[in-house]
Amino acid sequence: MSKKIVIIGGVAGGATAATRLRRLNEADEIVLFEKGEHISFANCGLPYYIGGTIKERDQLLLQTVTGMNEQYHLDIRNFSEVTAIHPEEHTVSVFNHKTSESYEETFDTLIISTGARAITPKIPGLSEATNVFTLRNIPDMDQIKAYIEQKRVKTAAIIGGGFIGLEMMENLTELGIQVQLIEMSPQVMPNMDFEMAQQLHAQIQLHGVQLYLNDGLKAFDEQGKKLILTSGTVLSSDLTILSIGVVPENHLAKECGIELGFKQAIKVNEQLQTNFPDIYAIGDVIEVQDFIEHTPTHIPLAWPANRQGRLVADIINDIPASYDVTQGTSVAKIFELTAASTGNTERLLKAKKIPYESIHIHPNSHAGYYPDASPIHLKLLFSPSGVLYGAQGIGVEGVEKRIDVLATAMKLGATADQLAALELSYAPPYSSAKDPVNMLGYIADNILNKRVGTIQWSDVDELLTNHAYFLDVREEFELALGTLPTSTLIPLHQLRERLDEIPKNQTIYVFCQVGQRGYNAARILMQAGFTVKNLDGGFKTYKIAHYQLQNRIPIVKQPTNSAGQPTSQATTATAFELDACGLQCPGPILKVKERMDHMSTGDTLQVTASDFGFYADIESWAKHTGNTLVSNTLSGNKVIATIAKGNSAAPTTPTALPQEGVLTERKEGATMVVFSGDFDKALASMIIASGAAAMGKNVTIFFTFWGLSILKKRPVEKSGMAKVFDWMLPKDANHLPLSSMNMGGMGRKMIQNVMKKKNVTALPDMIEQAHQLGVKFVACTMSMDIMGVEKEELFDFVEFGGVATYLGDSQQANLNLFI
Repeated sequence: MSKKIVIIGGVAGGATAATRLRRLNEADEIVLFEKGEHISFANCGLPYYIGGTIKERDQLLLQTVTGMNEQYHLDIRNFSEVTAIHPEEHTVSVFNHKTSESYEETFDTLIISTGARAITPKIPGLSEATNVFTLRNIPDMDQIKAYIEQKRVKTAAIIGGGFIGLEMMENLTELGIQVQLIEMSPQVMPNMDFEMAQQLHAQIQLHGVQLYLNDGLKAFDEQGKKLILTSGTVLSSDLTILSIGVVPENHLAKECGIELGFKQAIKVNEQLQTNFPDIYAIGDVIEVQDFIEHTPTHIPLAWPANRQGRLVADIINDIPASYDVTQGTSVAKIFELTAASTGNTERLLKAKKIPYESIHIHPNSHAGYYPDASPIHLKLLFSPSGVLYGAQGIGVEGVEKRIDVLATAMKLGATADQLAALELSYAPPYSSAKDPVNMLGYIADNILNKRVGTIQWSDVDELLTNHAYFLDVREEFELALGTLPTSTLIPLHQLRERLDEIPKNQTIYVFCQVGQRGYNAARILMQAGFTVKNLDGGFKTYKIAHYQLQNRIPIVKQPTNSAGQPTSQATTATAFELDACGLQCPGPILKVKERMDHMSTGDTLQVTASDFGFYADIESWAKHTGNTLVSNTLSGNKVIATIAKGNSAAPTTPTALPQEGVLTERKEGATMVVFSGDFDKALASMIIASGAAAMGKNVTIFFTFWGLSILKKRPVEKSGMAKVFDWMLPKDANHLPLSSMNMGGMGRKMIQNVMKKKNVTALPDMIEQAHQLGVKFVACTMSMDIMGVEKEELFDFVEFGGVATYLGDSQQANLNLFI
C-alpha cells in the first residue's frame, strides 16, 4: 500500500532521505518542501566560493529542482515554507513565497529536516549595522561576495572561531583582506584541546590575522564600522561575519508539542522517531547520543545528516535499521594545515569525570628521506583499560587519513594497544613502515602495561613550582630552542655514565624534544632503580601549549641580492642552501648548526623546512647564537629562512619596543656565580641581587663550592668525609668568616653588631628577602656531592642544577658577576 511522505527541508538530510525513499519504493508519494530556492547545495563549500578557490557558483548546486523531479519523480516545492505542523490531523501549513498563498498539505509520514540556524545575539548597535552578515546558505554567500566586491572591503572582523569562522578567515585573507578574528573562549576550534589548538593559533598569526582570544563582541558603533570588545578594545572593520555558532531550527517542532532535548534539539529514538510515531527528524535539528557514554548531545555535521537521511528512509520502508551514536569525526583546512578529530576531547572527558590516558606524538607524514615529508601532531585519548575515547591531528598532509583510521578503530571497538597491530599501507611517499597510528599503539601498550609512567604538559608548571627534578636528555645545542627552568642537562648518550649525578630519593621527570628519547632515558633509569616519569610529547608539546599570542609584526628584513645575501655584505661572502624538509625537530636546527659551523662570518644560509615550528625555532636559535636572521617567510607548505653568520647583517633600523619576530636583542637578566663563602662577599651578593631584582631584572645566583655555606639553614647528621667537611665549614650564613680581619670570628661578630645598630638586615633575612623579590638560588649539584652538602640542610626555596642551568640564564643577562 502506498503512502504519502512529506519532508520539511532539503540539503544534506532531506534530499538524501527523498532520493533513498524513491529508490526503495516507486509507489509512494514524496513531497519535499524547501523555503528557499535551492534544495541541495554544498553548504561546506560556501566560504571557498567567496574566497575564489571555487570559481563557478553552479559547482555548489548539487541538484536542481528540475533535475531531481525528473530523475526521482519527486514533488519538490521550493520557495514553500512550512509554517506549522499539526500532528493529530496529519497536516502541515504551507506558505508559498512566490504566490503569497497559504494552504494545508496532508501526510501519512513526516520527516523534519529543518537543520540549524546561525546564532544572532542581541548586540547593541547590531540593528543599525549595515555590514554584518551570517553564512548558512546560497543567498547569504551571494550577499557577502557582492558586498566585498562593491564596497572594496579592506578589513574584516569574524566573530567566532568555529568551522565557518576559520574557513571565512582563510578565504578573506586569500582575497588580501586584513582579518581580525574574535573568539570568546581561550581557543579556536572547540573540537580540539587547547594545546592542539595552539598550533592553529600560531599558524593563523603567521598569516597576519589579528587574533583576539578570551574576548567577545560587546557592541557595534558607527553602523557596524566600529566593534567594541568586552575587553574595551575597539576595532575598525569594513565587514563583519557573525559565526558564533548554530542552534537547532526547532520552532515548528516546539510549537506543535514535539519533545525537545539537549540544547532544545528534537529528541528522537534510535529509529529517528519523535514522540509522535509518524513524525521523524534528522540532521542538525536533532539530539544525538555521544559515542563515549551515550549521553545526549548536539553535533551539527554533514556526515550524520546524510547517514540519518538514508536510515530514516530504510526505517519507513520497514528495513531493520537504527542510528545509535555520533563520534563527531570532522576535518577542516586552516591555511596550510589540516585539523581533524574524532570522539571526545580531553576537556569533555574531564567535565564528565571520566578517567583517561593521553598520548602526544609528532611523527612525519611519510618517510623522512622521501621529499616533502612534514610533521603531524597527533593526540590519542583512551581509558585506563585501553578503550578509545578520541583522537586529534594537525599537520600539512596525511592527517585526515590517520584520524579516519582511528575513527574506524573506535567504531569497531579496537583498544588503544591494538592500534599497533593494524596493517596499514606503506610506501615512502605515503607513510613509514611503522605508521603514526601504529606508533600510538606501541606507546599506548607501554603505558597500559606500565613500562613507563608519563606526565602531561599541563602538569609541568606545578611540578616546577614544587621544585621537582627535571632531567633534559637532549643535546646541548637544543637548549637554544628553550628548556624548562632548573632542569638538569644530561644528553641521552651520556646518561649511563652519569647516573651517579642523579638523585635517587625523588621522582625524576625526564624530557626530550618529542618524547622518544625521554622514553629511552626512562627505561635506562627505571632499570637502574630510579622512579621516573616521561614528559608525554616532549618539550615540543609543552612549548606549543605555551605559545603566546603575538599579533606579529613582520620580521625586519635586510635587502638581499639575487644570491640571498644582504646588500650590505661584502661581495666575498658566500651563499649556501640547506634542505631541511622531512626532518623532525630538532633535526632542522641541528643541520643549520652543523652547516654554519663550517661557514665564514658574513656567509648566508638559506634553509627550507617543512616543520612550521622551525619559523619560531630559527628566530630563537639565531638570537641566542649571535647570528642574524635576514628573512623568515612562508612559501606554500614550507618555511624559508635566510641566516647570516655573525652580526654583520643585523638590522640597523632601531625599534622602540621589542616585538616578537623583530630582530631586537634586549637582555634584562643578571647572573652571579658565588664561589666564596666569606660573610662580607655574601652580603655584597645579596645587596646586588636584591637591587637588580627590584629594578625588574631576572636574577639567578649560582652557588658553588665554598659559596654553598651561604645557603645552609639547618644541620643534618652526616658520616665519613661529609662529616669532616661539615666540621670544617661554617654551619650557616650567620657563621661565615670575614674575608679580612676575621680574627677567629670576632671580626664577623663586630660587623654583625654594627649592622644591628644601624638597622641593616641580617644576612639570613637578606637571603629570604631576595627570594621574595624573585631571585633564583641555584646550588651546584656537583659541588654539593664533592663537599657532602645535603639538600635537606639548605633553604627550602633553593633549586638544584649544573652549569647548563647557569649558562642558560646567563645568555639572557646583561650583568654577570663572579664572587
